[in-house]
Amino acid sequence: MPERAPIEHRAWLLASLLAGISFYFVKDAALPAAGFVLWKGAGVALLAGWALLQPRNPGVLLIALVMALGAAGDMLLEWDQTAGGAAFLLGHVAAMWLYLRNWRPNITFSQRLLASLVVPVSVFVAAMCSPPAQQTATAIYAFFVSGMAASAWTSRFPRYRTGIGAMMFLASDLLIFGRFGPLANSMLPGLLIWPVYYFGQFMICTGVIGSLRSHPTPQS
Repeated sequence: MPERAPIEHRAWLLASLLAGISFYFVKDAALPAAGFVLWKGAGVALLAGWALLQPRNPGVLLIALVMALGAAGDMLLEWDQTAGGAAFLLGHVAAMWLYLRNWRPNITFSQRLLASLVVPVSVFVAAMCSPPAQQTATAIYAFFVSGMAASAWTSRFPRYRTGIGAMMFLASDLLIFGRFGPLANSMLPGLLIWPVYYFGQFMICTGVIGSLRSHPTPQS
């Protein structure tokens, strides 16, 4: 069992939850631009800070980097879609590096099948939902976010935390793409994108850190 984190460390997680959950209720409000952007990035930035409080090893530093790039992406999207997307893409690359270095040695057929299907299906859905001029860029981004999810699913990190969290992150992005296609007139994206994304990040981070605290390996 993972040892319990000191209470001052857990306070960072509580602060992250408070920031991430409260943002959901103000995301459509007319707030000062700087305050809105900082509030949006705070939830995942606090996860990065919490990760850096853990005993240092390459895996901890990588997941802290992933969370930091996610927080940067959250904030940059408010000013520039390309810059925000680039920050997330770099985060997916860092996450895939971590997951592939921590490959699960025994993967069942159903787990391998899901991991092999999630990338082509996600790329196809994202491209079909996008305007023609953006299909290539969207497909490239979808390749990386779905690759991140697939590699998390087949990593040694807990599937019911990190694996599902990564799939939730992918689902939030597919909901974003869906707003340009079949979900253009649906309330679902507005209701689900933020909570599915934030809690996905929370599950990814806590799953990785919990596993690294319990079973550190030279590959981490």
